[in-house]
Amino acid sequence: MKALSATLRLQFHKGFTLDDATALVDYFADLGISHLYASPLLTARPGSMHGYDVIDPTRINPELGGEPALRRLVEALHARGMGLILDIVSNHMAVGGAGNPWWLDVLEWGRRSPYAQFFDIEWNSPDPLLEGQLLIPFLGADYGEALKDGKIPLRFDAATGQLYAEHYEHRFPLNPLTYGDVLRAADAPALADMAGRFERLRETHNPYQYARELRAELARQLAEPEARQALERAIALYDGTTPEGFQRLHRLLERQHYRLASWRTAADDINWRRFFDINELGGLRVERPVVFEETHAKIFELLGEGLVDGLRIDHIDGLANPRGYCRRLRRRVDRLNAGRPESARQSHVPIYVEKILGAGELLHGDWGVDGTTGYEFMNQVSLLQHDPAGEARLCSLWSETSGRTTDFMDEARQARHLVLTGTLAGDFETVAHALLTVARSDVMTRDITLGAIRRALLELIIHFPVYRTYIAATGRREADEPFFQQALDGARSRLGEADWPLLDHLARWLGGEPLRNTPPGPARKARRYAITRFQQLTSPAAAKAVEDTACYRSGILLSRNDVGFDPQTFSASVEAFHAACQERHEHFPRNLLTTATHDHKRGEDNRARIAVLSERADWFAEKVRVWRELTVDLRRDLDDGPAPSAGDELMLFQTLLGSWPTDLAADDTEGLQAFCERILRWQEKAVREAKLRSTWADPNAAYETACRHYTETLLTRPQYASLRADIVGAVEAIAPAGAVNSLAQALLRMTTPGVPDLYQGADYWDLSLVDPDNRRPVDFAARRTSLTADDDPDTLLAQWQDGRIKQFVIARTLGLRRREPTLFTEGRYLPLTVTGEQADRALAFAREHDGRWAIVVVPRLSARLLSQDGVPHVHPGAWGDTRVELPEPLNGRELTGLFDDAAVSPERAGLRLAQLFERLPVAVLHTAMQTGETNT
Repeated sequence: MKALSATLRLQFHKGFTLDDATALVDYFADLGISHLYASPLLTARPGSMHGYDVIDPTRINPELGGEPALRRLVEALHARGMGLILDIVSNHMAVGGAGNPWWLDVLEWGRRSPYAQFFDIEWNSPDPLLEGQLLIPFLGADYGEALKDGKIPLRFDAATGQLYAEHYEHRFPLNPLTYGDVLRAADAPALADMAGRFERLRETHNPYQYARELRAELARQLAEPEARQALERAIALYDGTTPEGFQRLHRLLERQHYRLASWRTAADDINWRRFFDINELGGLRVERPVVFEETHAKIFELLGEGLVDGLRIDHIDGLANPRGYCRRLRRRVDRLNAGRPESARQSHVPIYVEKILGAGELLHGDWGVDGTTGYEFMNQVSLLQHDPAGEARLCSLWSETSGRTTDFMDEARQARHLVLTGTLAGDFETVAHALLTVARSDVMTRDITLGAIRRALLELIIHFPVYRTYIAATGRREADEPFFQQALDGARSRLGEADWPLLDHLARWLGGEPLRNTPPGPARKARRYAITRFQQLTSPAAAKAVEDTACYRSGILLSRNDVGFDPQTFSASVEAFHAACQERHEHFPRNLLTTATHDHKRGEDNRARIAVLSERADWFAEKVRVWRELTVDLRRDLDDGPAPSAGDELMLFQTLLGSWPTDLAADDTEGLQAFCERILRWQEKAVREAKLRSTWADPNAAYETACRHYTETLLTRPQYASLRADIVGAVEAIAPAGAVNSLAQALLRMTTPGVPDLYQGADYWDLSLVDPDNRRPVDFAARRTSLTADDDPDTLLAQWQDGRIKQFVIARTLGLRRREPTLFTEGRYLPLTVTGEQADRALAFAREHDGRWAIVVVPRLSARLLSQDGVPHVHPGAWGDTRVELPEPLNGRELTGLFDDAAVSPERAGLRLAQLFERLPVAVLHTAMQTGETNT
């Protein structure tokens, strides 16, 4: 197998299976990909489009072709010297429905279920109605209403002998100890005998096992028509639409290990950990050895056989102990690698973690992982491509238009307050009560009230600057201390002085002192639990507040609003980018580098195009003024304000400019309708995620209808043809500079320290929007056809709108990586000085290893340098005397242009950008191989 040099992320589902990917392996290999990077492949909820809702971790999803299809894919990969990296979901499983046997077993047996320890459940709830029970918030209405309307019918499965309640797709199995009443009501001698035997289960040594045998016997009896009909008559007595049936069914359900409730109760009363605020995803306790083994058994089997060559861990911050988990995983993976077939054995099996790094935060170096999935790199490139000169004008445009703050952190703090007192209120209460238990365990703090803890804890989390800290038995880690102190300072600025001493207690309880300082027993246990749940709360609070709320409320420039970004920071210097690259090379040289993911808010080339507005802020502001005047009749006045709001309208204009297809004309009726449907899906999500005028939980039909009418009319009605033409003209004005940004972004991803990760379809222009738009089918047939060895750069550049120029740059660069793997995996990263009149509009660096060199030069902030011919290429003369100074070892040494194969002899004064960028807007030069040399 060839070295890991480039990955390609594929999203698998029933519409794109493992066999579909197998048919594309040759194309991926020719493109230069060394490893496919697969979305989760274990059995997920039927119809899943992403695979993160696993219901059975013991087998490969049959909807994807199952394990035979996986083996066919791996065989095809190995034939081309390629490997497979697998995304795995350690934090949660899909719950609800009727497909997860572990979850259904917990509902049936409560704490007695062997799987009760698998899920992160708080059985000892302070709510007496939930003591020993699991809250099941899957009803579409309040419990009593659903019961009365017959929406929770009692059912039986004659094939298995199981009794259960049902609510649409959800199944709620009855505990076998409660079968007796139902079976007696059947008024059949055989079933009456079974009723007695089920009632005596509690007297047996192993009721769990004996119940299986009884159910099997009941199933055999129900094979007889007479018994089945008798049970059907009994079931009819539990009809909730009748007064007697209502009471009978209610009494039966009250005896279960769960309490059925409306989905709306989850925010306040949930007593088990979810993935963020999603009721259908239940948190796993993977820190427990048995859970770790059971949930990873199939993954370890695939690794041991040599079918999987690397792992990506989803949402690592959701785990109770990320460090402990990663180190345990590393040890197991290394042992498995040593025992793999010799042909599949690797020098190293990479492990990556999905982790959002805050400003100034570094991934801990002792986890045993190879790095993150690369969100921070996506942010670094974005910062590089934004012009600081445009920030003030865009801020004023936003504040004057929307009336909202330009301080993104203010939006984020408001959003944190909203989610902590809303959808995550139950999780917040869990932490608050845990801290109250800690306080009550010490005579010196027992007078602290729950109300005071709530106030202080709320402000602490609201001001948390990172997703979470990592507290060990010895206390808070030194690297995390500044972030915790920052949160404390923010909380103090909002709380009265009377609450400041409580903040000091929280700082101490939540990792400020080692756990061993707390006496063994209930007090230490309570503190450990409080610490764990606190760390597992700050992460979803940040994600829901920043990514899923504030990023849809603040629209200064949408290219700065994405997963893993710090929208408060508008731009950064070339020096900052170089520093980040050098730091990554030193600490995590195999870190993944991504600029598009299945979770992004907008595609990589969409962002690159919107970023151009930072260079043309005044022009854009004038366009917005004109467009808002022309659409005044489209806006509707509702009781709660204009629709769409001015802020939503401004974000819509940015979205249109960024995502408008390169081949969509203003008069293309069919194309406009298809584009409009995509924009409408984005718009619905945007207004609901913002939670200002509408929400997912309580959609504002009037507002959403008005927004939909506005967008449909703007994009499809004849009376707005001239405005559409002006929007298309604006797109054409910025799209060439956006394409230059895109090519530079792609080249930086493939040449800076780390492993480049290409998202499916992004080998052409990626102008996608947030999911599900970014998971649309990819036209791989066109991509296979266009990838040819004799592409002419001049022709590709002239026809740049079709995306082949991007594919060409990717294929050529990844080809160099495959030929010179150590140059990019181990080679030094050397920032190069750019001088001359346009020095601030270019970035250059060298990679060097063992005498091999590659020189990379890309433009930045090039909008005003482009000619008006509509081609994404700066005319060589526009660069003037701008040069790149080369390292001394390259003086007089001939270099080869990667994209045109031309020989270049550097001048003593350096390389002129006019020469470097003569044919393409980006450049790579490398040292040619000598005769007789072979690749390593």
